[in-house]
Amino acid sequence: MSDVDQVASISAARHSRSECVTASTDSVDFLHPIRTTDSVCFISYVAWTGTSSMEVFVKIIAEDLKSSVRKIAATALLTFVALDEDKRPTRVPKVIPETEEEKKLHETALDRARMREQRKQKSKDVATFLNVDYP
Repeated sequence: MSDVDQVASISAARHSRSECVTASTDSVDFLHPIRTTDSVCFISYVAWTGTSSMEVFVKIIAEDLKSSVRKIAATALLTFVALDEDKRPTRVPKVIPETEEEKKLHETALDRARMREQRKQKSKDVATFLNVDYP
């Protein structure tokens, strides 16, 4: 999980050319096991942007070192916010998708952004009755 966040944060920083913070880990889906005999490759890119936020897609590819069979082991979506020098949200460039994969993720991003907003509101609602006392 730490590797996913680190790889995604590099993509966010490269896209925005600014400091970025993780706003949320929206999803991590484990699709196939990664075995000790596999090599692992993380590929990430910004799939969509809002005003200061970026949705970053990460795919994790496992390759069996003996057979050379490659599988998508996991996918993840994270949201980052770009910050200016004063640590305030700052505008980010829009995404120009090029590959079919990028185009598909970009086309479906608005629905995911709406779901993230709903989930965030539900989390805020839950937080209103949580306490901060030690157990």
